[in-house]
Amino acid sequence: MAKRIRIQAGSMSVSAELTDSATGRAVFAALPIRAEARTWGDEIYFGIPVSQPLDESAAEVVDVGDLGFWPTGKAFCIFFGPTPMSRGSEIRPAGAVNVIGKVLDDPRVFKAVRDGDPVILEADVQRDFPEIQRSGSQG
Repeated sequence: MAKRIRIQAGSMSVSAELTDSATGRAVFAALPIRAEARTWGDEIYFGIPVSQPLDESAAEVVDVGDLGFWPTGKAFCIFFGPTPMSRGSEIRPAGAVNVIGKVLDDPRVFKAVRDGDPVILEADVQRDFPEIQRSGSQG
């Protein structure tokens, strides 16, 4: 079953899902993750404490809103448009990535994120477990 996460980058926050794959589960198990954004065209990436090989989801061209794990750089990637390696309007990572999820909100909001902006990945408890209420939500 896919796991819901929140991605906070700079001043914005979006919902996303991680796949129920070995890499998706490894990323979810490492949450929360705090990092500094790096940008490469219309891609944000940052190192995470996960090590996984390429798997059956590996792709050299991805779609807008895809979340990827780049094994070579042990990096989490958010794709929202062409990169410097793209040909035409395709979205081409620097190397093959495991496609491990999808942004559920408009991924183009990431265009406002700059190098060095703080990024936080965390479990989206309210969406994954709606019966759990955050403290202070009951009177």
